[in-house]
Amino acid sequence: MSSPAVVACRTRRDVVVVRGDDAATYLQGQLSQDVVGLPTGESAWSFVLGPQGKVDGWGRVHRLADDAFEIDVDPGAGLEWEARLRRFLLRTRADIVVEPDVAALAVRGTTVPGGLPTAGPSLVGSDLLRVAPDAWPASMPPDAVEVGAAALEARRIRAGVPAWGREIDHDTIPATLGAWVVETSVSFTKGCYTGQELVARIDSRGGHVPRRLVGIECTGPAPAAGAPVHVDDAMVGTVTSSVDEPGRGAVALAFAPRAVDIGADGIACEVAGSPGRLRPLPLPT
Repeated sequence: MSSPAVVACRTRRDVVVVRGDDAATYLQGQLSQDVVGLPTGESAWSFVLGPQGKVDGWGRVHRLADDAFEIDVDPGAGLEWEARLRRFLLRTRADIVVEPDVAALAVRGTTVPGGLPTAGPSLVGSDLLRVAPDAWPASMPPDAVEVGAAALEARRIRAGVPAWGREIDHDTIPATLGAWVVETSVSFTKGCYTGQELVARIDSRGGHVPRRLVGIECTGPAPAAGAPVHVDDAMVGTVTSSVDEPGRGAVALAFAPRAVDIGADGIACEVAGSPGRLRPLPLPT
């Protein structure tokens, strides 16, 4: 069963607003992205890292003005971003405010004027923030179909876009999420920022890490998070995200050791007792 080319889903985001005379210089020293070089009105994805280089958050930074930024993040991650950014805020002229559970419209399959660009080279779309529950932007294409959360999740998983609390947590090393995530979220030409050393060291070694994010096409129902993934009777990982696709089985994400050679076409696996196939990301649509 094929899905509509253009879909829209009503969803939620947390928004972290940072304003003040020192907002740009402070964020420049905390985020992996070049915040100072970001033009007003533009956005870019960025990590905020801990001192050891592991991920404290991943979000989309939108520059509102010379001294004002908003960072939209996965639902529930806003307070963690606030706590992390306040950690080094001493004697800094900047205010941080969290807007939790902001109504948004996620459009996939096309871009929409006024929307923020999605993450992932294979995930074409826009996200519109602060959209009224019954609003339908006039700029939406006439063939757009409104869908539920499962359809949106399937597109995220197929594109290999990580989510906070599933593929990303405080033990995550950025490079395990995929080369495109690092390329999208990290500036290697800006000055120093917290956690830079680990990111730079892994990049200088070709980005090689012991495990990486992969996709799974499942013949059975969507396996639960934490379900084991086996290749030739050996457990190689556990499911982090999954969703049913009516008429197509299910899709999932997992981390697999780099030593498991899945090749360009993938390899057979077993997930929660059902046959499946490990594939490199993005998964075919």
